[in-house]
Amino acid sequence: MALTKLPKNAFGTGSVDDTKIEDGTIQNVEISSGTIPADKLNSTQDLSSKTVTLPNTSVTNDMLSGSIASAKLSNSTITINGNSVSLGGSATVGIEVNWQSVITGAGSSSTAVAGNGYFIDTTSNTHTLNLPVSATLGDQIAIKDYAGTFANNNLTIGRNGHNIQGVANDSLISTNRASLLLVYVDSTKGWIYAEESNVADLEATAFISATGGTVTTSGDYKIHTFTGDGCFVVSQTGGGAGPSVVDYMVVAGGGSGGNGGMKGGGGAGGYRESSGNSGPYTASPLATPTGITVSATTYPVTVGGGGAISPSPQGVQGSNSIFSTITSAGGGGGANGCNPAPPAASGGSGGAGTFSTASGSGNTPPVSPPQGNPGTPGLAYPQYSSGGGGGAGAAGSPASPGNVSGPGGAGTTSSINGSPVTRAGGGGGGVYAPPVGGTPGSGGPGGGGNGANGTVKGGDGGANAGGGGGGSGSTPTVIQFNGSSGGKGIVIIRYKFQ
Repeated sequence: MALTKLPKNAFGTGSVDDTKIEDGTIQNVEISSGTIPADKLNSTQDLSSKTVTLPNTSVTNDMLSGSIASAKLSNSTITINGNSVSLGGSATVGIEVNWQSVITGAGSSSTAVAGNGYFIDTTSNTHTLNLPVSATLGDQIAIKDYAGTFANNNLTIGRNGHNIQGVANDSLISTNRASLLLVYVDSTKGWIYAEESNVADLEATAFISATGGTVTTSGDYKIHTFTGDGCFVVSQTGGGAGPSVVDYMVVAGGGSGGNGGMKGGGGAGGYRESSGNSGPYTASPLATPTGITVSATTYPVTVGGGGAISPSPQGVQGSNSIFSTITSAGGGGGANGCNPAPPAASGGSGGAGTFSTASGSGNTPPVSPPQGNPGTPGLAYPQYSSGGGGGAGAAGSPASPGNVSGPGGAGTTSSINGSPVTRAGGGGGGVYAPPVGGTPGSGGPGGGGNGANGTVKGGDGGANAGGGGGGSGSTPTVIQFNGSSGGKGIVIIRYKFQ
Protein backbone atom coordinates (compact mmCIF):
# COMPACT_ATOMS: atom_id res chain seq x y z
CA MET A 1 0.00 0.00 0.00
CA ALA A 2 1.25 3.48 -0.84
CA LEU A 3 2.34 5.74 1.93
CA THR A 4 -0.11 8.68 2.11
CA LYS A 5 0.65 10.28 5.44
CA LEU A 6 3.66 10.64 7.67
CA PRO A 7 3.74 11.72 11.25
CA LYS A 8 4.76 15.32 11.89
CA ASN A 9 8.12 14.25 13.34
CA ALA A 10 8.96 11.87 10.46
CA PHE A 11 11.29 14.43 8.82
CA GLY A 12 13.61 16.89 10.32
CA THR A 13 13.36 20.54 9.48
CA GLY A 14 14.99 21.21 6.07
CA SER A 15 15.61 17.55 5.34
CA VAL A 16 13.23 17.54 2.34
CA ASP A 17 13.91 20.02 -0.46
CA ASP A 18 12.42 20.42 -3.95
CA THR A 19 14.84 17.82 -5.36
CA LYS A 20 13.27 15.18 -3.13
CA ILE A 21 9.70 15.80 -4.39
CA GLU A 22 8.48 14.80 -7.81
CA ASP A 23 6.75 17.60 -9.74
CA GLY A 24 2.99 17.80 -9.23
CA THR A 25 2.86 15.19 -6.48
CA ILE A 26 1.83 17.45 -3.61
CA GLN A 27 -1.80 18.73 -3.77
CA ASN A 28 -3.77 20.95 -1.40
CA VAL A 29 -5.43 17.87 0.05
CA GLU A 30 -2.05 16.40 0.88
CA ILE A 31 -1.32 19.26 3.25
CA SER A 32 -2.97 19.59 6.63
CA SER A 33 -5.65 22.27 6.59
CA GLY A 34 -4.81 22.89 2.90
CA THR A 35 -2.23 25.57 3.74
CA ILE A 36 1.49 25.90 4.29
CA PRO A 37 2.40 28.40 7.01
CA ALA A 38 4.38 31.39 5.83
CA ASP A 39 7.34 30.43 8.02
CA LYS A 40 7.66 27.16 6.09
CA LEU A 41 8.13 29.03 2.77
CA ASN A 42 11.17 30.71 1.31
CA SER A 43 11.03 34.47 1.57
CA THR A 44 11.02 34.70 -2.20
CA GLN A 45 8.78 32.54 -4.39
CA ASP A 46 9.03 32.27 -8.17
CA LEU A 47 5.44 32.08 -9.37
CA SER A 48 6.03 33.50 -12.84
CA SER A 49 4.71 30.35 -14.56
CA LYS A 50 1.98 29.65 -12.03
CA THR A 51 -1.53 30.91 -11.46
CA VAL A 52 -2.24 32.45 -8.07
CA THR A 53 -5.86 32.76 -7.00
CA LEU A 54 -6.60 35.12 -4.10
CA PRO A 55 -9.84 35.38 -2.12
CA ASN A 56 -12.15 38.32 -3.04
CA THR A 57 -11.42 40.05 0.23
CA SER A 58 -7.74 39.34 0.39
CA VAL A 59 -6.60 42.73 -1.14
CA THR A 60 -7.89 45.89 0.57
CA ASN A 61 -7.29 49.62 0.01
CA ASP A 62 -4.89 49.58 2.92
CA MET A 63 -2.64 47.16 1.04
CA LEU A 64 -2.16 49.58 -1.91
CA SER A 65 0.50 52.24 -1.55
CA GLY A 66 -0.21 55.48 -3.51
CA SER A 67 -2.28 55.40 -6.72
CA ILE A 68 -2.24 53.72 -10.10
CA ALA A 69 -0.89 56.05 -12.78
CA SER A 70 -3.37 56.97 -15.51
CA ALA A 71 -0.88 55.85 -18.14
CA LYS A 72 -1.00 52.30 -16.67
CA LEU A 73 -4.73 52.05 -17.51
CA SER A 74 -5.95 50.75 -20.86
CA ASN A 75 -8.23 53.86 -21.26
CA SER A 76 -6.39 56.96 -20.03
CA THR A 77 -8.77 59.63 -21.52
CA ILE A 78 -12.48 60.41 -21.61
CA THR A 79 -14.49 62.31 -24.30
CA ILE A 80 -16.64 65.32 -23.40
CA ASN A 81 -18.70 67.09 -26.10
CA GLY A 82 -16.45 65.58 -28.75
CA ASN A 83 -13.22 66.65 -27.05
CA SER A 84 -10.69 64.20 -25.55
CA VAL A 85 -9.77 64.98 -21.93
CA SER A 86 -6.97 63.07 -20.16
CA LEU A 87 -7.64 61.45 -16.80
CA GLY A 88 -6.53 63.88 -14.18
CA GLY A 89 -7.15 66.79 -16.58
CA SER A 90 -10.01 69.29 -16.28
CA ALA A 91 -12.91 70.43 -18.47
CA THR A 92 -15.85 72.75 -17.91
CA VAL A 93 -19.25 71.18 -18.46
CA GLY A 94 -22.14 73.69 -18.28
CA ILE A 95 -25.81 73.88 -19.08
CA GLU A 96 -26.22 75.60 -22.48
CA VAL A 97 -29.50 77.32 -21.62
CA ASN A 98 -31.65 77.65 -18.56
CA TRP A 99 -35.21 77.61 -19.91
CA GLN A 100 -37.62 80.12 -18.39
CA SER A 101 -41.37 80.18 -17.93
CA VAL A 102 -43.46 81.06 -21.00
CA ILE A 103 -43.60 84.77 -21.89
CA THR A 104 -46.98 85.85 -23.25
CA GLY A 105 -46.81 88.59 -25.87
CA ALA A 106 -49.12 91.49 -25.13
CA GLY A 107 -47.59 94.19 -27.24
CA SER A 108 -44.97 94.57 -24.53
CA SER A 109 -41.25 93.90 -24.30
CA SER A 110 -38.87 92.02 -22.03
CA THR A 111 -35.10 91.84 -21.67
CA ALA A 112 -33.18 88.58 -22.07
CA VAL A 113 -30.47 87.34 -19.71
CA ALA A 114 -27.43 85.49 -21.07
CA GLY A 115 -27.62 81.73 -20.51
CA ASN A 116 -31.42 81.63 -20.55
CA GLY A 117 -33.90 80.16 -23.01
CA TYR A 118 -37.28 81.76 -23.70
CA PHE A 119 -40.58 80.28 -24.85
CA ILE A 120 -42.47 83.19 -26.44
CA ASP A 121 -46.26 83.01 -26.85
CA THR A 122 -47.55 85.56 -29.39
CA THR A 123 -51.04 84.13 -29.70
CA SER A 124 -52.72 87.41 -28.74
CA ASN A 125 -50.14 90.04 -29.69
CA THR A 126 -46.61 90.78 -30.81
CA HIS A 127 -43.65 90.81 -28.45
CA THR A 128 -40.18 92.36 -28.34
CA LEU A 129 -37.35 90.49 -26.62
CA ASN A 130 -34.46 92.88 -26.05
CA LEU A 131 -30.93 91.50 -25.91
CA PRO A 132 -28.86 92.22 -22.78
CA VAL A 133 -27.27 95.67 -22.54
CA SER A 134 -23.82 94.12 -22.02
CA ALA A 135 -22.45 90.89 -23.47
CA THR A 136 -19.24 88.86 -23.48
CA LEU A 137 -17.85 86.22 -25.82
CA GLY A 138 -19.81 82.98 -25.65
CA ASP A 139 -23.01 84.37 -24.08
CA GLN A 140 -26.00 82.40 -25.37
CA ILE A 141 -29.73 83.05 -25.60
CA ALA A 142 -32.24 80.52 -26.96
CA ILE A 143 -35.72 81.34 -28.29
CA LYS A 144 -38.64 79.10 -29.24
CA ASP A 145 -42.04 79.91 -30.74
CA TYR A 146 -44.24 78.48 -27.99
CA ALA A 147 -47.59 78.47 -29.82
CA GLY A 148 -46.52 78.52 -33.47
CA THR A 149 -47.82 82.07 -33.98
CA PHE A 150 -44.78 84.11 -34.96
CA ALA A 151 -46.12 84.46 -38.52
CA ASN A 152 -49.31 86.15 -37.29
CA ASN A 153 -47.83 88.15 -34.41
CA ASN A 154 -44.14 88.64 -35.01
CA LEU A 155 -41.35 88.50 -32.47
CA THR A 156 -38.88 91.38 -32.64
CA ILE A 157 -35.41 90.82 -31.20
CA GLY A 158 -34.26 94.25 -30.05
CA ARG A 159 -30.53 94.72 -30.55
CA ASN A 160 -30.21 96.99 -27.47
CA GLY A 161 -27.13 98.72 -28.84
CA HIS A 162 -25.43 95.61 -30.26
CA ASN A 163 -25.10 94.43 -33.84
CA ILE A 164 -27.02 91.34 -34.89
CA GLN A 165 -25.23 89.30 -37.55
CA GLY A 166 -22.94 92.32 -38.08
CA VAL A 167 -25.77 94.79 -38.80
CA ALA A 168 -27.12 97.55 -36.55
CA ASN A 169 -30.73 96.42 -36.95
CA ASP A 170 -33.30 94.61 -34.88
CA SER A 171 -34.34 91.14 -36.08
CA LEU A 172 -37.89 90.26 -37.02
CA ILE A 173 -38.90 86.62 -36.54
CA SER A 174 -42.00 85.92 -38.60
CA THR A 175 -42.01 82.15 -39.16
CA ASN A 176 -44.21 79.77 -37.18
CA ARG A 177 -42.40 77.23 -34.97
CA ALA A 178 -39.16 79.17 -35.22
CA SER A 179 -36.31 78.04 -32.98
CA LEU A 180 -32.97 79.77 -32.71
CA LEU A 181 -29.86 80.15 -30.58
CA LEU A 182 -27.96 83.44 -30.45
CA VAL A 183 -24.31 83.54 -29.41
CA TYR A 184 -22.37 86.75 -28.75
CA VAL A 185 -19.05 87.00 -30.63
CA ASP A 186 -17.65 90.54 -30.55
CA SER A 187 -18.55 94.18 -31.15
CA THR A 188 -18.23 93.81 -34.93
CA LYS A 189 -20.63 90.91 -35.51
CA GLY A 190 -22.39 91.20 -32.19
CA TRP A 191 -24.95 88.41 -31.71
CA ILE A 192 -25.01 85.73 -34.40
CA TYR A 193 -27.40 82.86 -35.00
CA ALA A 194 -25.46 79.70 -34.16
CA GLU A 195 -28.54 77.51 -34.63
CA GLU A 196 -31.80 78.24 -36.40
CA SER A 197 -34.81 76.24 -37.45
CA ASN A 198 -37.96 77.31 -39.34
CA VAL A 199 -36.49 80.78 -39.69
CA ALA A 200 -36.82 82.44 -43.08
CA ASP A 201 -35.38 85.94 -42.80
CA LEU A 202 -33.75 86.95 -39.55
CA GLU A 203 -32.99 90.48 -40.70
CA ALA A 204 -35.85 92.78 -39.78
CA THR A 205 -36.84 95.53 -42.17
CA ALA A 206 -35.92 98.55 -40.13
CA PHE A 207 -37.15 102.06 -40.86
CA ILE A 208 -36.06 105.50 -39.76
CA SER A 209 -37.32 106.51 -36.34
CA ALA A 210 -36.96 110.15 -35.34
CA THR A 211 -38.37 113.02 -33.29
CA GLY A 212 -38.47 116.78 -33.67
CA GLY A 213 -40.79 119.48 -34.98
CA THR A 214 -44.48 118.84 -35.58
CA VAL A 215 -44.88 115.24 -36.77
CA THR A 216 -47.68 114.18 -39.10
CA THR A 217 -48.31 111.04 -41.13
CA SER A 218 -49.21 110.60 -44.78
CA GLY A 219 -49.68 106.92 -45.62
CA ASP A 220 -46.41 105.12 -44.89
CA TYR A 221 -44.50 108.37 -44.48
CA LYS A 222 -43.69 110.64 -41.56
CA ILE A 223 -43.41 114.40 -42.03
CA HIS A 224 -41.54 116.60 -39.54
CA THR A 225 -42.42 120.28 -39.93
CA PHE A 226 -40.21 122.92 -38.29
CA THR A 227 -41.67 126.43 -38.10
CA GLY A 228 -38.92 127.48 -35.71
CA ASP A 229 -35.47 126.33 -34.66
CA GLY A 230 -35.26 122.81 -33.26
CA CYS A 231 -33.56 119.42 -33.64
CA PHE A 232 -34.29 116.44 -35.85
CA VAL A 233 -33.20 113.52 -33.66
CA VAL A 234 -32.70 110.17 -35.43
CA SER A 235 -32.78 107.20 -33.04
CA GLN A 236 -32.80 104.47 -35.71
CA THR A 237 -31.81 104.36 -39.36
CA GLY A 238 -33.28 102.22 -42.10
CA GLY A 239 -32.13 98.70 -42.97
CA GLY A 240 -33.14 95.92 -45.33
CA ALA A 241 -36.01 97.36 -47.37
CA GLY A 242 -36.17 100.46 -45.18
CA PRO A 243 -34.19 103.40 -46.62
CA SER A 244 -31.98 105.69 -44.53
CA VAL A 245 -32.49 108.65 -46.87
CA VAL A 246 -34.86 111.51 -46.10
CA ASP A 247 -36.36 114.09 -48.41
CA TYR A 248 -36.36 117.73 -47.36
CA MET A 249 -37.69 121.16 -48.13
CA VAL A 250 -35.70 124.08 -46.74
CA VAL A 251 -37.09 127.63 -47.24
CA ALA A 252 -35.26 130.68 -45.90
CA GLY A 253 -36.77 133.92 -44.62
CA GLY A 254 -37.90 136.45 -47.21
CA GLY A 255 -36.40 139.94 -47.53
CA SER A 256 -38.35 143.05 -46.53
CA GLY A 257 -39.51 145.71 -48.99
CA GLY A 258 -37.48 148.86 -49.50
CA ASN A 259 -38.17 152.16 -47.70
CA GLY A 260 -38.72 155.71 -48.93
CA GLY A 261 -41.09 157.36 -51.32
CA MET A 262 -41.11 154.42 -53.69
CA LYS A 263 -39.71 150.99 -52.88
CA GLY A 264 -38.96 147.69 -54.51
CA GLY A 265 -40.47 144.44 -53.30
CA GLY A 266 -38.40 142.06 -51.20
CA GLY A 267 -37.06 138.82 -52.62
CA ALA A 268 -38.35 135.45 -51.42
CA GLY A 269 -36.23 133.24 -49.24
CA GLY A 270 -34.13 130.61 -50.98
CA TYR A 271 -36.03 127.39 -51.73
CA ARG A 272 -34.38 123.96 -51.81
CA GLU A 273 -36.06 120.56 -52.00
CA SER A 274 -35.40 116.88 -52.72
CA SER A 275 -37.86 114.19 -53.77
CA GLY A 276 -38.07 110.55 -54.80
CA ASN A 277 -36.45 109.08 -51.70
CA SER A 278 -39.50 108.95 -49.45
CA GLY A 279 -42.13 107.63 -51.79
CA PRO A 280 -44.07 109.39 -54.54
CA TYR A 281 -45.44 112.89 -54.07
CA THR A 282 -45.70 115.94 -56.32
CA ALA A 283 -42.58 117.98 -55.72
CA SER A 284 -41.65 121.39 -57.04
CA PRO A 285 -39.73 121.77 -60.32
CA LEU A 286 -36.72 122.80 -58.21
CA ALA A 287 -36.45 119.42 -56.46
CA THR A 288 -33.31 117.33 -56.77
CA PRO A 289 -33.37 113.50 -56.55
CA THR A 290 -30.52 113.56 -54.03
CA GLY A 291 -31.82 113.35 -50.48
CA ILE A 292 -29.95 113.33 -47.17
CA THR A 293 -28.64 110.01 -45.83
CA VAL A 294 -29.12 110.19 -42.07
CA SER A 295 -27.41 108.40 -39.21
CA ALA A 296 -28.52 107.87 -35.64
CA THR A 297 -27.61 111.33 -34.37
CA THR A 298 -29.06 114.80 -33.73
CA TYR A 299 -29.43 117.29 -36.59
CA PRO A 300 -29.92 120.93 -35.54
CA VAL A 301 -32.53 122.72 -37.66
CA THR A 302 -32.44 126.48 -38.23
CA VAL A 303 -35.51 128.26 -39.57
CA GLY A 304 -34.62 131.67 -40.96
CA GLY A 305 -36.62 134.73 -39.93
CA GLY A 306 -37.97 137.24 -42.41
CA GLY A 307 -36.23 140.56 -42.97
CA ALA A 308 -37.52 143.12 -40.47
CA ILE A 309 -39.05 146.51 -41.21
CA SER A 310 -36.21 149.00 -41.12
CA PRO A 311 -35.91 152.78 -41.22
CA SER A 312 -32.90 152.44 -43.52
CA PRO A 313 -33.44 152.99 -47.24
CA GLN A 314 -32.76 149.43 -48.26
CA GLY A 315 -34.90 146.48 -47.21
CA VAL A 316 -33.42 143.91 -44.81
CA GLN A 317 -32.30 140.53 -46.05
CA GLY A 318 -34.00 137.45 -44.61
CA SER A 319 -32.07 134.88 -42.56
CA ASN A 320 -30.81 131.52 -43.79
CA SER A 321 -32.56 128.21 -43.06
CA ILE A 322 -30.37 125.14 -42.48
CA PHE A 323 -30.83 121.37 -42.27
CA SER A 324 -27.77 119.09 -42.36
CA THR A 325 -25.75 120.01 -45.47
CA ILE A 326 -28.53 122.11 -46.96
CA THR A 327 -28.50 125.90 -46.53
CA SER A 328 -31.07 128.13 -48.18
CA ALA A 329 -30.13 131.82 -48.38
CA GLY A 330 -32.36 134.60 -47.08
CA GLY A 331 -34.18 136.71 -49.64
CA GLY A 332 -32.72 140.06 -50.67
CA GLY A 333 -34.24 143.33 -49.42
CA GLY A 334 -35.93 145.73 -51.85
CA ALA A 335 -34.34 149.05 -52.92
CA ASN A 336 -35.28 152.61 -52.01
CA GLY A 337 -36.50 155.10 -54.62
CA CYS A 338 -34.36 158.02 -53.48
CA ASN A 339 -31.46 159.06 -55.63
CA PRO A 340 -28.72 158.20 -54.94
CA ALA A 341 -29.60 154.99 -53.04
CA PRO A 342 -28.02 151.56 -52.66
CA PRO A 343 -29.25 148.84 -55.00
CA ALA A 344 -31.56 146.06 -53.97
CA ALA A 345 -29.89 143.14 -52.22
CA SER A 346 -29.16 139.74 -53.72
CA GLY A 347 -30.09 136.52 -51.92
CA GLY A 348 -32.05 133.31 -52.32
CA SER A 349 -34.23 135.46 -54.55
CA GLY A 350 -33.24 139.06 -55.28
CA GLY A 351 -34.93 142.22 -54.07
CA ALA A 352 -36.50 144.59 -56.63
CA GLY A 353 -35.10 147.90 -57.81
CA THR A 354 -36.72 151.28 -58.52
CA PHE A 355 -36.42 153.84 -61.29
CA SER A 356 -33.03 154.85 -59.93
CA THR A 357 -31.62 151.66 -58.37
CA ALA A 358 -30.66 148.23 -59.66
CA SER A 359 -32.37 145.00 -58.67
CA GLY A 360 -30.74 142.15 -56.75
CA SER A 361 -29.67 138.77 -58.11
CA GLY A 362 -31.23 135.48 -57.14
CA ASN A 363 -29.58 132.09 -56.38
CA THR A 364 -26.90 133.82 -54.33
CA PRO A 365 -24.77 131.98 -53.34
CA PRO A 366 -25.29 129.72 -56.36
CA VAL A 367 -26.55 126.15 -55.92
CA SER A 368 -27.98 123.58 -58.31
CA PRO A 369 -30.88 123.41 -58.88
CA PRO A 370 -31.13 127.20 -58.34
CA GLN A 371 -32.81 128.28 -55.11
CA GLY A 372 -34.43 131.44 -56.48
CA ASN A 373 -34.67 134.17 -59.09
CA PRO A 374 -33.72 137.85 -59.47
CA GLY A 375 -35.82 140.88 -58.71
CA THR A 376 -36.56 143.41 -61.46
CA PRO A 377 -35.93 147.15 -61.73
CA GLY A 378 -38.50 149.93 -62.00
CA LEU A 379 -38.99 152.28 -64.92
CA ALA A 380 -36.85 155.37 -65.34
CA TYR A 381 -38.07 158.83 -64.31
CA PRO A 382 -40.62 160.35 -64.86
CA GLN A 383 -42.21 156.97 -64.09
CA TYR A 384 -42.60 156.41 -60.34
CA SER A 385 -42.81 152.65 -60.31
CA SER A 386 -40.64 149.84 -58.98
CA GLY A 387 -40.08 146.20 -59.79
CA GLY A 388 -41.26 143.02 -58.08
CA GLY A 389 -39.03 140.88 -55.87
CA GLY A 390 -37.89 137.52 -57.20
CA GLY A 391 -39.70 134.30 -56.27
CA ALA A 392 -38.60 130.68 -56.13
CA GLY A 393 -40.50 129.83 -59.29
CA ALA A 394 -40.01 133.02 -61.35
CA ALA A 395 -38.28 136.38 -61.43
CA GLY A 396 -40.19 139.45 -60.33
CA SER A 397 -42.18 141.21 -63.03
CA PRO A 398 -40.90 144.57 -64.26
CA ALA A 399 -42.76 147.82 -63.85
CA SER A 400 -45.11 148.96 -66.64
CA PRO A 401 -45.73 152.44 -68.05
CA GLY A 402 -48.35 154.50 -66.28
CA ASN A 403 -46.83 154.20 -62.81
CA VAL A 404 -47.64 150.50 -62.57
CA SER A 405 -45.20 148.65 -60.33
CA GLY A 406 -44.23 145.03 -60.99
CA PRO A 407 -45.77 142.03 -59.18
CA GLY A 408 -43.53 139.73 -57.18
CA GLY A 409 -42.25 136.56 -58.78
CA ALA A 410 -44.28 133.39 -58.23
CA GLY A 411 -43.27 130.86 -55.67
CA THR A 412 -43.29 127.12 -56.24
CA THR A 413 -45.61 124.32 -55.13
CA SER A 414 -44.88 121.05 -53.38
CA SER A 415 -46.94 118.32 -51.70
CA ILE A 416 -44.12 117.17 -49.45
CA ASN A 417 -46.41 117.42 -46.40
CA GLY A 418 -49.30 115.58 -48.06
CA SER A 419 -51.11 118.46 -49.77
CA PRO A 420 -50.03 121.07 -52.36
CA VAL A 421 -48.73 124.30 -50.85
CA THR A 422 -47.08 127.19 -52.69
CA ARG A 423 -44.23 128.97 -50.94
CA ALA A 424 -41.47 131.56 -51.53
CA GLY A 425 -43.28 134.19 -53.57
CA GLY A 426 -41.63 137.60 -54.16
CA GLY A 427 -42.90 140.92 -52.78
CA GLY A 428 -44.76 143.33 -55.04
CA GLY A 429 -43.24 146.73 -55.85
CA GLY A 430 -44.45 149.92 -54.17
CA VAL A 431 -45.46 152.98 -56.22
CA TYR A 432 -45.38 156.75 -55.87
CA ALA A 433 -48.84 157.90 -56.85
CA PRO A 434 -49.02 161.52 -57.93
CA PRO A 435 -52.42 163.03 -58.78
CA VAL A 436 -52.54 161.02 -61.99
CA GLY A 437 -52.57 157.82 -59.87
CA GLY A 438 -50.41 154.67 -59.72
CA THR A 439 -50.80 150.93 -59.20
CA PRO A 440 -48.63 148.94 -56.77
CA GLY A 441 -47.45 145.45 -57.65
CA SER A 442 -49.21 142.41 -56.19
CA GLY A 443 -47.33 139.84 -54.16
CA GLY A 444 -46.20 136.72 -55.94
CA PRO A 445 -48.19 133.50 -55.27
CA GLY A 446 -46.62 131.69 -52.33
CA GLY A 447 -46.61 134.33 -49.61
CA GLY A 448 -45.36 137.42 -51.43
CA GLY A 449 -46.61 140.69 -49.86
CA ASN A 450 -48.44 143.31 -51.92
CA GLY A 451 -46.75 146.64 -52.63
CA ALA A 452 -48.04 149.91 -51.15
CA ASN A 453 -49.20 153.10 -52.86
CA GLY A 454 -48.85 155.46 -49.92
CA THR A 455 -52.48 155.17 -48.88
CA VAL A 456 -52.52 151.42 -48.35
CA LYS A 457 -49.56 149.90 -46.58
CA GLY A 458 -47.84 147.03 -48.29
CA GLY A 459 -48.27 143.42 -47.12
CA ASP A 460 -45.82 141.36 -45.14
CA GLY A 461 -44.39 138.19 -46.57
CA GLY A 462 -46.29 135.00 -45.68
CA ALA A 463 -45.23 133.45 -42.38
CA ASN A 464 -43.47 130.09 -42.79
CA ALA A 465 -43.66 130.56 -46.52
CA GLY A 466 -40.52 132.65 -46.91
CA GLY A 467 -42.36 135.32 -48.92
CA GLY A 468 -40.82 138.69 -49.73
CA GLY A 469 -42.33 141.82 -48.17
CA GLY A 470 -44.11 144.37 -50.33
CA GLY A 471 -42.38 147.65 -51.13
CA SER A 472 -43.82 150.82 -49.60
CA GLY A 473 -45.21 153.72 -51.59
CA SER A 474 -46.35 157.28 -51.20
CA THR A 475 -48.49 160.09 -52.56
CA PRO A 476 -47.72 163.82 -52.64
CA THR A 477 -49.58 164.18 -49.37
CA VAL A 478 -49.15 160.78 -47.66
CA ILE A 479 -45.72 159.32 -47.16
CA GLN A 480 -45.28 155.65 -46.17
CA PHE A 481 -41.63 155.26 -45.32
CA ASN A 482 -41.49 151.68 -44.05
CA GLY A 483 -41.37 148.67 -46.29
CA SER A 484 -43.15 145.49 -45.22
CA SER A 485 -41.36 142.67 -43.47
CA GLY A 486 -40.39 139.40 -45.08
CA GLY A 487 -41.99 136.09 -44.07
CA LYS A 488 -40.33 133.51 -41.87
CA GLY A 489 -39.05 130.35 -43.52
CA ILE A 490 -39.81 126.67 -42.91
CA VAL A 491 -38.07 123.27 -42.91
CA ILE A 492 -39.90 120.01 -43.71
CA ILE A 493 -38.36 116.52 -43.54
CA ARG A 494 -40.07 113.43 -44.96
CA TYR A 495 -39.20 109.69 -44.76
CA LYS A 496 -40.71 106.21 -44.89
CA PHE A 497 -41.48 104.80 -41.46
CA GLN A 498 -43.26 101.50 -42.23
